[in-house]
Amino acid sequence: MRAARATVVIPGLFAIASKIIVDQQMALFISFGGFTTLVVADFGSSRLDKLRAHAELAVVGSVGLVIGTLVSGTPWLAAVVTIPVAFTIFFAGVLGPVPATGTTAALFAYLLPVASQGGVSTLGSRLEGWWLVSAAGTLAVLLLSPRSPGDQLRAAASALAGEIARCLRTASGGEIPDLAAMTSATRRLQAAFTSAPFRPTGLAARDQALGSTVQMLQQGATEVADAFDGHIDVAQAIPQERQLLVIAASVFDDVARLLTGARDAPDTPAFLDELERGRTAALGRLRELSEGSGQAGRMAAAYAAHAQTVAVVARSAADTGLIAARRADPVTIAVARRHWFGIPRASSPAAERSGLVRLTDALLARTDPSARLSGVAGAPGFVVPQASVRSVWFANSLRGALALAIAVGVADVSKVGHAFWIVLGALSVLRTNASGTGATALRALGGAAIGFVLGAALLLAIGTSQTALWVAFPVAVLLAAYAPDTAPFAIGQAAFTIMSVVLFNLTAPVGWRIGLLRVEDVALGCAVSLAVGVIFWPRGASALVGDDLADAFRTGARYLTQAVDWALSERATPPEATQALAAGQRLEDAVRGFLTERGAKRASKDDLWTLVTETQRLRLAAHTLTGLREAGTPDSRAASPPPSRPLAGAQAYTGTPASARLQALAAELAGYFDRIADEVGHPGRAAPRLLSPPEPAGPAVPRQAGPEPAGAPPGEQARAPGADGSGWPHPHLLWVQEQLRQLARSAPAISEPALHMAQIRRDPWWR
Repeated sequence: MRAARATVVIPGLFAIASKIIVDQQMALFISFGGFTTLVVADFGSSRLDKLRAHAELAVVGSVGLVIGTLVSGTPWLAAVVTIPVAFTIFFAGVLGPVPATGTTAALFAYLLPVASQGGVSTLGSRLEGWWLVSAAGTLAVLLLSPRSPGDQLRAAASALAGEIARCLRTASGGEIPDLAAMTSATRRLQAAFTSAPFRPTGLAARDQALGSTVQMLQQGATEVADAFDGHIDVAQAIPQERQLLVIAASVFDDVARLLTGARDAPDTPAFLDELERGRTAALGRLRELSEGSGQAGRMAAAYAAHAQTVAVVARSAADTGLIAARRADPVTIAVARRHWFGIPRASSPAAERSGLVRLTDALLARTDPSARLSGVAGAPGFVVPQASVRSVWFANSLRGALALAIAVGVADVSKVGHAFWIVLGALSVLRTNASGTGATALRALGGAAIGFVLGAALLLAIGTSQTALWVAFPVAVLLAAYAPDTAPFAIGQAAFTIMSVVLFNLTAPVGWRIGLLRVEDVALGCAVSLAVGVIFWPRGASALVGDDLADAFRTGARYLTQAVDWALSERATPPEATQALAAGQRLEDAVRGFLTERGAKRASKDDLWTLVTETQRLRLAAHTLTGLREAGTPDSRAASPPPSRPLAGAQAYTGTPASARLQALAAELAGYFDRIADEVGHPGRAAPRLLSPPEPAGPAVPRQAGPEPAGAPPGEQARAPGADGSGWPHPHLLWVQEQLRQLARSAPAISEPALHMAQIRRDPWWR
């Protein structure tokens, strides 16, 4: 389809511009602009999304074309201006898949005029050629596009939600579920989410919600795997907890249908209210546990904690799933946007609730500019965390901008014919590390040389007759448009060289020498990119993976300790999650960049995923503990408490031995993760060593000191604390304990991968 539409549009419009309008500048920008629009810019998704993306490319390309034309007459100015223009275009890819996919196409529209001869007088012809081919190319894309294969990310997320539901139903029946299928579904979702060097979701509420749903499903799979790996006896569960798992499974089934857009997908999952009632009923069972309940009581307590956590994850996945399916109410969307774009939380539940009302009103009325968080207005909260030397987007953008600026300077100074090939050559081979750039440069030179030989042979065979060249031109366009993504890179460069030889002989018959000139220009461009690759950031994304891992562990450890204090009522304000979320986002992008880099990977993918997964587990554990208290956890005597209701008796366990033990364990874990961060971070003088994690505490039923709060059901006597300070069990103590125990159980798995990462970072980049 791509080759067919390019073969129809480019030669047809080129003929109109060169033979009917007789404007060579227009013809030049039609040919290269057509290749940009129809071949380089390969936007996916629906036809409406394609139309929107191509319209945005036409506008951005027009701006770049104007700037490039205006500064092209002054060499030093052209080189200097290229830095901010190229950096902006590169860095805009952080906003989502559309700008990331259109990066090269947008740069084409700027680099071609900035490195071409012709001043302001040619601006009108260039814009006319760009607009004409943009309009015709967009129409061709809409008419000649293959049927979309569907949203693979949504399909993978839906499959995982279904597997989680299956495991929960098995566990609710008293059997340990087979986790193999769920693990496979998790890996498929992870692969779908990280297969490209950019996030597959944009800034729109629906896209952000899909990304959050993916994270919630990954957390749900982790919680289910931790809960039902055999360390607890699922047959000992009480009916209330089994019923809670059944309800949670139904919610995950609803999420699966929402993600696939099934006709029977609910506008609001009917099981959400039932889920809250199930949580309340299961919590009532905790009051019956006592210190004398033995192993059975401890197992029941662990089961209860896992069931409650799974239920909370199910509720979060349902909320984001509704937004992703465009079925959520404005309040739910407003709450989610505050989280996505890093807007600070209110200091109290009441203030949070009133603030949400004001925010929702502003969103609906569109009267408060600061509340417009959708689309571009929400970009600052998403982009600012990436404006860091630890961001792969920032480093790649700066490196690419410097390379293109130097290439523009070389093109102006060299005074060679068709100097824009130098700049386009530098762009085509530029990769995120030095070794990748060098290997690509060799393939580009080889391809250009092959194309020169074949093009020269073609001209020797058919001559420079206009009739013969016009017959050969559509065939050359067909080959050049078909080769990308279907043939090796060198073959694509050869096909593009043949097309260029035919094209420029149509405008000014110069024979085979135009092919030799292209080889020389591409060689200069490759040399520029290789030099910049060696000087600036030669390791590429692999250098930032370690730094971003360190940031993720440090900020996650700080987030965890704050969340534990918050859940235990030892902290007056909610934990600050912004830094942890930003570090996680940078790490995710660095891992994407590392996995998509060409060449052998010195770091083991298994080691890398083990470390990345632990940062996610750490961050999500803190998020879960924070959300449990913010949700106004109901006690056993409240049938349906309001969300902002404070926890009954929450202050009663502040400073108790149970609370102190949990805080001490949280501090030990945080210290271990900080040491891991020092290990995988920037190499220091000390030799790396294998770190030992804290020992996980044995299962227990943490007790709240003091008598049960007033309001117990008639006929039930409040239990006074024993001599050891034990009293009645409190859900928050239990949840904190289980979350910390799970982190302590998984912590040993990252010691060796962290050591391997530290050892690799000490090797020179060229080894």
